[in-house]
Amino acid sequence: MKKIILLISFLIGINSFAQQEDIVLKNRWSREKASEWYKKHDWISGANFIPSTAINQLEMWQAETFDPETIDRELGYAEGIGFNTMRVYLHSLAYKADKEGFKDRVDEYLTIADKHNIKTILVIFDDVWGADPKMGKQPEPKTGTHNSGWVQDPGYPASKNAANFAELEGYVKDIIKTFANDDRILLWDLYNEPGNSDKGNESLPLLKKVFTWAKEINPSQPVSAGLWSWGLKDLNAYQALHSDIITYHDYEAPEWHRRVIELLKSHGRPMICTEYMARTRNSRFSNTLPMLKNENIGAINWGLVNGKTNTIFAWDTPIEKGEPIEWFHDVFRKDGTPYRQDEVDLIKKLNKD
Repeated sequence: MKKIILLISFLIGINSFAQQEDIVLKNRWSREKASEWYKKHDWISGANFIPSTAINQLEMWQAETFDPETIDRELGYAEGIGFNTMRVYLHSLAYKADKEGFKDRVDEYLTIADKHNIKTILVIFDDVWGADPKMGKQPEPKTGTHNSGWVQDPGYPASKNAANFAELEGYVKDIIKTFANDDRILLWDLYNEPGNSDKGNESLPLLKKVFTWAKEINPSQPVSAGLWSWGLKDLNAYQALHSDIITYHDYEAPEWHRRVIELLKSHGRPMICTEYMARTRNSRFSNTLPMLKNENIGAINWGLVNGKTNTIFAWDTPIEKGEPIEWFHDVFRKDGTPYRQDEVDLIKKLNKD
């Protein structure tokens, strides 16, 4: 019942932004343009990707630890099962430390992905996990702990400090302008889970800014920010009414997930589920992926290869040694062996149909 009430409050909340006129709404794609864009692509399927050798976004993108060999190998695993899209997080600190080098590494990543017939969703900001990101050597993983080294971007309280916005604007506009007409990029995901880490509406000013900055550049690719928590009424309303494509996260069982789908259909826009699949929560490939395929909703699960992020372990349930009885996320071991052969067989089948 609580979830139903939150869904209703979401519908009420969107009305408060309906009359807002700004550069974002002026340049927002029409439903028709969004639909035509979506029709040009095969069914979108894939994973959230970070190489197994990186504990977080900084370790992925810093020059000292950027690992194209592992990226190439692991995207090969993805290509082998028909995945055509990866969702990849950037980080503003890696850009700040080495602007041209960072953009060169993003370009190198995109080249590798394109070789494997994989398009990329690039994520700009993020409100999840570590609040104080720092450049340099990143921590080692904590044994049996989910995402023990993942960091927010730009962090906290940095994300609510308006004094940081000018520098962040330069970053966002430079990155998007550099790749604004690059067809290797499928979509710009401007802000992952705004309001997470108990920030709530403190993230709303930066959310509005990043949409404004993106639409001032007005790239050829669509922009979005995924809905993820139905209690965040103001954030949800802004995200839903300013995104070109509706994106969302859902780690629940199919019965609840289907209710979310029916609600979001009311926007009349293409949809991509940019995070799902948590086996111990009964969000599985076997019961969710066919549903998303049948609804023609893009499906991007969390995790490709078991690595330093430790996402085979569930949220907030560390294990002292060994593997969990059932993996929470991820599809492959580092050597390319599937965690479950029946899952990769299903993924292959759905990607071929």
